[in-house]
Amino acid sequence: MPGERNDRPRRSLWARLVALAAVFLFLALLAYGLVKQSPDTGIDQTLSNSQPADAPPFELPILRHGELGAPLAGDLRPALADRRVSLAELEGRPTVLNFWASWCVPCRTEAPILERAWKRSAPRGVLFVGLNMQDLIGDARKFMEEFRISYLNIRDQSNGVAIEWGVTGLPETFFLSREGKVVGHVVGAISERRLREGIAAAVEGRPRGSIEGGDRFNTR
Repeated sequence: MPGERNDRPRRSLWARLVALAAVFLFLALLAYGLVKQSPDTGIDQTLSNSQPADAPPFELPILRHGELGAPLAGDLRPALADRRVSLAELEGRPTVLNFWASWCVPCRTEAPILERAWKRSAPRGVLFVGLNMQDLIGDARKFMEEFRISYLNIRDQSNGVAIEWGVTGLPETFFLSREGKVVGHVVGAISERRLREGIAAAVEGRPRGSIEGGDRFNTR
């Protein structure tokens, strides 16, 4: 029929347009997923300009409460009573935030260094927080027992917080000022020297930048 022959090109054109739209939607979703899975690099970029960086917020469950001696105990215990920790609750004190996992071999190298530094720094009001990620709870607790980790540790069973912070491997350590700004970042296992320097930057609120540390296990 003449009418049917005239409709065929129109239906064919619509079919091609629908197919193109589907391909475009698929590519857009794929790009969005890649962006969401890519680490944020804003912290290191800001630190490279000698500016303190905004710390991405988080709220995570406590893995180990730890020992909160004076002068930290009085103001932190009420905040930690619900067994969860938010970034906002850590403000007001210089903070060392260490990303780690029990399966991370370089994390074993730095664990004693972090614990010794915590013992020295706690009386000065410096807070240490371990952020365990992508780990089994039992394995994480065995790790903390083995190295006698006595500072506060929180847990992210995924890597969502790590992505927001731009973490691309383990271990990584961030230093936060009393105002909750990131003033330093060490990528890889941390040494005693780098830890002292980072703590000093956190206490003084002085941006120190992003520094390469020792070995690390890539997570991407």
